[in-house]
Amino acid sequence: MIIVTTDFVPGFEVKELKGFVRGSTVQSKNIGRDILAGLKNVVGGEIKDYTKMMDEARQQAIGRMIQHAEEKGADAIITLRLETSSVTSAASEIIAYGTAVTLETKD
Repeated sequence: MIIVTTDFVPGFEVKELKGFVRGSTVQSKNIGRDILAGLKNVVGGEIKDYTKMMDEARQQAIGRMIQHAEEKGADAIITLRLETSSVTSAASEIIAYGTAVTLETKD
């Protein structure tokens, strides 16, 4: 699956638009991470557990978006976007979305 943030893929033409695709996940904090986060707020620095958690959430959302595109028969996703929103004070949603297409090589 080719995935790009642009509305085109160099060397290819869009053969067919398959439509909007998306994937999302909601991740919540846990007590262990919150304790470490509280300590980092005192001394400063990156909260690596949260960084890892959000990276995993992005990968899961992208994976679900790819699955949605494959179900539509696409071989690429153009105009990929990622967004994060707070669902509650202890949970965030990550959503990945874009346009599913099929491609053909330029002549």
